[in-house]
Amino acid sequence: MPEITLTTLVFLCLAAGAAGWIDAVVGGGGLLLLPALLLGLPHVPAAHVLGTNKAVAIVGTSGAAVTYVRKAPVQVGTAVRIGLMALAGSMTGAFFAAGISSEVLRPVIMVVLLAVAAFVMLRPSFGTAAAGDGTGTRVTWARTVTAIVLVGGGIGFYDGLFGPGTGTFLVLALTAVLHLDLVTASATAKIVNVCTNAGALAMFAYQGTVLWQLAALMAVFNLAGGMIGARMALSRGSGFVRGVLLVVVFSLVAKLGFDQWTA
Repeated sequence: MPEITLTTLVFLCLAAGAAGWIDAVVGGGGLLLLPALLLGLPHVPAAHVLGTNKAVAIVGTSGAAVTYVRKAPVQVGTAVRIGLMALAGSMTGAFFAAGISSEVLRPVIMVVLLAVAAFVMLRPSFGTAAAGDGTGTRVTWARTVTAIVLVGGGIGFYDGLFGPGTGTFLVLALTAVLHLDLVTASATAKIVNVCTNAGALAMFAYQGTVLWQLAALMAVFNLAGGMIGARMALSRGSGFVRGVLLVVVFSLVAKLGFDQWTA
């Protein structure tokens, strides 16, 4: 593991906790966690940053998934089918991620950050109210296949390759394709997200691109943040977190843009 100052270590642990909290409530914790790792470890190869990110994220996502499943309606069969395809997709994406450099990764993340920020701003109700037709709508075979292939395979591949915003994209896609309400989509997305993280992490571990000691420490904070965030989402809603997410996104875009400009 590279030498890391105490200040950087504290920054990364706090970022991991905040990312777990945001991911559990509105999705997209990777929008904070991955850029934070890029900022805190500027000289570490991008593949190691991506691998460490997955090792941290899977712990918090799993904790949030367990919390949601206990209290929110989840279509387990559908979630498992999509999750298995997502696992395969994320392993494939992680395989190709080994050749990506930080110089390429930064502008891609900036575009994703801005796209998600624009969506959240244009949709004030996102994350604060139910969407779709609810869980009572009959899901056709065609929609289920579409969800497995496009949501599972497509977003799974993206998660293994880059990652930021996967939770948010899963919620949006599940709501649109399967007509789930927002709570059910969020709970289902957490199960699928665990699978995408597992697939990508397996590939990164095989390639030896995970900083395990750093990941273990950050994972403790990510788990705490994820479980707290899930409980808050179920009890208080996510209007406040939506505002926090926008502030974080624009701050990170500004910082990454400055680093890219001066590189």
